[in-house]
Amino acid sequence: MNVLVNGIGNIGQTLLSLLSEYKSLLNLNTIYALKNTQISTWNKIELELLESVGVVICTNKKDDYIDLLSIIDKVDYIFDCNANSFGLQNKDWYTSLTNLKGCSAQGSEKGFGVSYMSGINDTAIENSKFVHIVSCNTHAISSLIQSFSNHNFSRFIEGDFVVVRRSEDISNNERLVGANVISRHLDNKIGTHHAIDVKDLFNTIDLPLNIQSSDITTPSQLMHTVRFNIKLTKICTLDEMNRQIESNSFVSSTNKFDSNIVFELGRRYSKYGRLYSQTIINSNNLLLDFEDNRIKGWAFIPQEGNTILSTIHAFLIQTKIKDQQAIISNLKAVLIKSNW
Repeated sequence: MNVLVNGIGNIGQTLLSLLSEYKSLLNLNTIYALKNTQISTWNKIELELLESVGVVICTNKKDDYIDLLSIIDKVDYIFDCNANSFGLQNKDWYTSLTNLKGCSAQGSEKGFGVSYMSGINDTAIENSKFVHIVSCNTHAISSLIQSFSNHNFSRFIEGDFVVVRRSEDISNNERLVGANVISRHLDNKIGTHHAIDVKDLFNTIDLPLNIQSSDITTPSQLMHTVRFNIKLTKICTLDEMNRQIESNSFVSSTNKFDSNIVFELGRRYSKYGRLYSQTIINSNNLLLDFEDNRIKGWAFIPQEGNTILSTIHAFLIQTKIKDQQAIISNLKAVLIKSNW
């Protein structure tokens, strides 16, 4: 199986590192990476580091790398890791590639294909050539619903979520804000796009959700956070609630209150400095309302990292690789720490 990662940014670089390390497990032959932006002295070292682990760099430009056109017909699967509608723009090109078995694009590229998140709607993409990996915030909200309903969505009645966003990635400095900025509600019942996107994800498995979201951007470059208020048919004790969190192998918990500390622990001790949990729940700060059957609290969101396993899982499903669940379980055991 030959794969191409289109875009070597935060998601693309981490994905390339994992694909290279687990090349045999994932049944991969050649891993190509397409560098879209201009290659210069200051960013060439990154390409050399990728080449050192076996990634083959290709380009559309006249550089000292393989011409994309010379290898594209050998590619079985494409991971599009672009943002800002570039993935959507690439879809016509991907459609023309007759040898392509499948393709995925990331969170901002909604409409690229069937929305997908590992552990939520695996069966929905079994025969889909194009898949949209939902955003980091969609991952977090969906995993909170899944965890607190104990994988039984009939127990879920409603949820209200406030996403406290960092302004941009730590490596960038173009969209930093100087003060808290509130996002406009796109729908007068559902709120911001976060709840809209979660509803759309669950609609792929015919599960309508009663949820609402709001969003505020802060002057931070570390982690998003989400404040949740979830109503269930019945809530259990705090000990049982924490056991439910532990039973979701995609989710982690923490007793820490500072996002910078959790972020730093991931940088120090998690593979390639990323956190791969779908969300990290502040498990010693939960509020239980037994009269109204509500659970409230906070969770940290490992953006860029929490979509990686879904990206790899979509590839396994779309290309019909054997032992998919065993492979994902293997990766989860390595990448996801149950507690930070």
